[in-house]
Amino acid sequence: MTAARDDTHDPALASWVDSANHPDTDFPIQNLPYGRFRRKGTDEPWRIGVAIGDEVLDLRLAAELCPWGDPVLELLTPLAAGDLAAFMALGRPAWQTLRAALSRALSADSIQGAFLESCLVQQVDVQLSLPCEIGDYTDFYTSIHHATAVGGLFRPDNPLLPNYQWVPIGYHGRSSSIVVSGKSLRRPMGQIKLPDAAEPVLRASRRLDFELELGALIGSDNDLGHPVAMAQAEDHLFGLVLFNDWSARDIQPWEYQPLGPFISKNFGSTLSPWVVTMQALAPFRRPFKRPAGHPQPLPYLDSEANRSAGAIDIDVEVWLQTLRMKKAGHPGDRLSGSNYSEAAYWTLAQLVAHHTVGGCNLRTGDLLGTGTLSGPAPGQGGSLLELCGGGKTPLTLSTGEQRTFLEDGDTVILRGACAAEDARRIGFGDCRGTVLPSVD
Repeated sequence: MTAARDDTHDPALASWVDSANHPDTDFPIQNLPYGRFRRKGTDEPWRIGVAIGDEVLDLRLAAELCPWGDPVLELLTPLAAGDLAAFMALGRPAWQTLRAALSRALSADSIQGAFLESCLVQQVDVQLSLPCEIGDYTDFYTSIHHATAVGGLFRPDNPLLPNYQWVPIGYHGRSSSIVVSGKSLRRPMGQIKLPDAAEPVLRASRRLDFELELGALIGSDNDLGHPVAMAQAEDHLFGLVLFNDWSARDIQPWEYQPLGPFISKNFGSTLSPWVVTMQALAPFRRPFKRPAGHPQPLPYLDSEANRSAGAIDIDVEVWLQTLRMKKAGHPGDRLSGSNYSEAAYWTLAQLVAHHTVGGCNLRTGDLLGTGTLSGPAPGQGGSLLELCGGGKTPLTLSTGEQRTFLEDGDTVILRGACAAEDARRIGFGDCRGTVLPSVD
């Protein structure tokens, strides 16, 4: 079910791209994430590139200028045309074949390096878009710590609802308002009803929040009416991104009864541009187990492979840069961090299996959000709602400013990385978005 280690994961593997060998880079040769880009200030066709150190390998030029054996050139064709989805739809054997070929071509002793040097462009010189067209978007609720903390704010006597330990909770979101990192989003308007008010009012949200999440992109699809079993679930997953599912906390309580989030969520979500493949994450797989005393999943959500390696060790964190900080050249404050393997009560394979058990057909480019990844310890909340106790306890920043919820001009930055003693550190790059004033 899960990708196994191979030569592309060797921590001793070095690249002829010098910046890829720096120990702090997000993009060593062991990573090789895909993104869609073009050079800044041009109207050249979009193409897919691979991040390597501080550079991007232009796969359009690489297909034209570098000799490749069969079937690699054929696999590069949709990527050269800027169509990551078409490549994703080819399935895991194609993904593995191209990863191995790119790893060999970028390694320090590669004879292809002489051809590929002219195919590199500095990351600071590129414009990035969403990596592919996002199809349907489903947001899950996989962190039991987040579910318990938020439930405790609204239902102190019954914070965790009884279905949580049995079924992966999720809702269908809005894909049209998902934007790439770096694009600003406007503060949403919506109906808000204060507890002591007789009627709701329409106004801009005053309790705007972030949500620290990961997103999983579906690679190969399944037919309508044909559930995906746990044993094949990860064959349908191409890779992961960072994901900020912005939320209007004062709109949400009034509208979510009885059908769930709507206006409070659909105004925008931010996606990081580089897709870290499931193959790249192989060295960071960990055993998955339920806490003592918790019920085991139903058989359709259980497998030996999921128990032995269903979790992924990814550190995620959220930073806040206020407008004052930005003007002063301050990089921002780290607000919180957690680990995906500790936060998630449900694995990615379980999300795919449950999503399709009723016959739903997942399609290439669909996005599955993990939900807010909050850790078990104080200060590990993945949202301001948790970090500020529902707005009752402001955070004091290094500049002396305080926040309970986001203000106009605030920039939220999500970061994520994997590290292990026997593997090279790999990262996800930034997922960044700035709050603009509402349009009244």
